[in-house]
Amino acid sequence: MGSLSQAPVLSTPDTHIFEDPTPPWEHYRAARTPDDELLTKYEIADTVRQIKQGNWTKIALQFPDELLVDAPRVFGILNQGLAPCTSLHAHGASASHSEDSEHVLADNVNSLKLDEPYTKPSRIPKEKKLYVLADTSYGSCCVDEVAAEHVDADVVVHYGKACLSPTARLPVIYIFTNRKLKVDHIIQSFKENFPNTSENVILMADTSYSSHVPRIYDILRAEGYINLFKPTIIHDPSSLLPNRTLPDAVTDGIQDIASYHLFHISEPPASLLLILSSRLASIYIYPIPLTSDPPSKAYLATTASRLRRRYALVLTVATEPTIGILINTLSVKNYLEIVDQVKAQILAAGKKSYTFVVGKVNAAKVANFSEIGGWVVIGCWESSLIESKDFYRPIITPFELALALQPDSVRVWTGEWKTDFNEVLSKGQGQAAETAKGLLKEEIYLDNISRSDGINPNFEHESAAPDFDLRTGRYVSNSRPLFAGFTPRTDGLTQNNSSSLIHQYAGSLAKIGGQVSTGAEFLNSSRTWKGLGSDFRISYDDPDEINGAPIEEGRSGIARGYNVSGRGVKR
Repeated sequence: MGSLSQAPVLSTPDTHIFEDPTPPWEHYRAARTPDDELLTKYEIADTVRQIKQGNWTKIALQFPDELLVDAPRVFGILNQGLAPCTSLHAHGASASHSEDSEHVLADNVNSLKLDEPYTKPSRIPKEKKLYVLADTSYGSCCVDEVAAEHVDADVVVHYGKACLSPTARLPVIYIFTNRKLKVDHIIQSFKENFPNTSENVILMADTSYSSHVPRIYDILRAEGYINLFKPTIIHDPSSLLPNRTLPDAVTDGIQDIASYHLFHISEPPASLLLILSSRLASIYIYPIPLTSDPPSKAYLATTASRLRRRYALVLTVATEPTIGILINTLSVKNYLEIVDQVKAQILAAGKKSYTFVVGKVNAAKVANFSEIGGWVVIGCWESSLIESKDFYRPIITPFELALALQPDSVRVWTGEWKTDFNEVLSKGQGQAAETAKGLLKEEIYLDNISRSDGINPNFEHESAAPDFDLRTGRYVSNSRPLFAGFTPRTDGLTQNNSSSLIHQYAGSLAKIGGQVSTGAEFLNSSRTWKGLGSDFRISYDDPDEINGAPIEEGRSGIARGYNVSGRGVKR
């Protein structure tokens, strides 16, 4: 063995230090908006008008990471426009942004005036304060009501891409930040993919490019595309076209819209692509190039492989006994109702659920809970779809969970996919009853299923029909632990009373407070180290069985005079 040329490195190398896998935002890539485009891109005039009409005094400005470079200038110009002595011209607030009003804005925001005659207020108006929300608690597409309530904001101005999910508490002003777009390239690509001018085509774009859709629509209509439809933006994620209006010919729902093709400008969210894949005839996507040359070309989107992956995750969660409910929003309306519904569905299927609130979801956070077999995300319709190979356990949506909890004899995968809360809630009231009905067919529920005191204590878990895991080709016998380990209520005692008389039987699971806990069972059966003192087995009834010292009261007090148990004060 040769001699060492230098001292060995005894510390952990930097490459082995655990770091958050979430990639940081590269600020140097964020382009600063030119001054002459700032007023138009951020719709300064319309923002000032809406704030003044709402008479809000504390305004939170929510910027995504890529727009933070413009936040100081937007903050400054809004401060000028909201000064008590200023007013705003109505034409400057309109979507057209007339040249006169924009020149006035560029020269001096304080010189803007309303069309209505100005009347001096009876009292001095309150000073309006602006706050910049630079880091969202969850996804940037959602309104961060949690951060806004930290400053007691009256309204949130949301900039950039938005999921338009209804909020629970605060009013919102959405500014989509209009971006430049080369219309000629898009029209040429549209013609190449739709040479037949009589086809039913929906022309849609991301919210940041939606202002260009009317111009593209007019050009294509002039060239003979008679069945072209341009939807307008609405706040309705449960629509057949999420957050968009429908053609007048669509009266019977999915059957009518299935004859339409979609031409989408910019890359749509993965959730939108999955939703529309089962509703439209085809989807063509025109990606926005990072540079002007060469121009992009539209391509036909396919979702077959992605849907297969989602169904594989559904089958994985179907055989897991413990499911984690991952709350990924605190501001979307009805999120508490969907949490309660998911809990009821999991309980009806005989599985155990645990609820977690971790903020922004990443693989490092959810990996801390190894006892969870699968996760269901409660978030907005865009952020609830999480696809990454870095996660240790599968993560699905509430809609997919409803499929996973159904027995094999009932579960049918049609390719339909949805994530909106209202759609899932409207069908979820009878979901638990449907799941229970399917379980009855498989003889998992017994004759006393309608009793409030739980499962028959004489029921043997070994006699229950196991679940077949289609992914592994094996039978799983412990996928519904609450059916076998549910504690019955004894006469005269309530089930939640920890001192209740509990009927124990072979193969019973760990219980906390008289209730089955799959998390405690995991710690009891799978963990080799279970806490301080867990390596000692103590029996106070038989001194010969003691393998460790019993717990005794030790020294207490402060340094000037400790109190030793049984011996008083010792200095």
